[in-house]
Amino acid sequence: MTYPPEPWELHGDLHLSLWSLPEVELPGVPLETPPVLIGDRGLVGTAWVRYGPGSVLEYDELLVAVLVRDGAVPRVHISQIWVDSPESLQGGRELWGIPKERAEFRRRTGARVTSCAADGIASAGFARFARLPGRWPFSYRVAQDLHEFQQTPVRGAAGAVWCSAVWRFDPDGPLGWLAGRRPVASAALTDFAMSFGSD
Repeated sequence: MTYPPEPWELHGDLHLSLWSLPEVELPGVPLETPPVLIGDRGLVGTAWVRYGPGSVLEYDELLVAVLVRDGAVPRVHISQIWVDSPESLQGGRELWGIPKERAEFRRRTGARVTSCAADGIASAGFARFARLPGRWPFSYRVAQDLHEFQQTPVRGAAGAVWCSAVWRFDPDGPLGWLAGRRPVASAALTDFAMSFGSD
């Protein structure tokens, strides 16, 4: 199997929710990058991503990430992730140490509402209600330790829309630890253009 060399140029949209969890309930993170804490709580993000036309690979993704720090500098650690592309799975693991697994996805997008599902894992519905003007640049590093500790640069820009979201997690599935919780905030990043990895 072959996959594109880094960096991967990716285009699409992302629907994200943020969760505040006690430190003892956070997913594991690399020793080099402890979680960012406010009091005794950390921040976890769950996101559905669709990489569409113009991307080096077109596929869907569901991920869980923890906000961590390298000294005082924020980083992102992807603790759980599923994709429906074998090329993305292998490339993510071998290039950047991202622990990708396989899943099948269903998605419906309407004028205001987007719903996503991965059987046996989770489903969610996002209602868009407030678009922010312009496009918003972003730049960060993903810190992983699947094989060895490494940090991968990510940069891009996207439109942004505040959303309300309802999530359902399979209580017996891999994200059952989030079942019954409510996110503290949700948003969509629309029409993003992203470069993932080093030149």
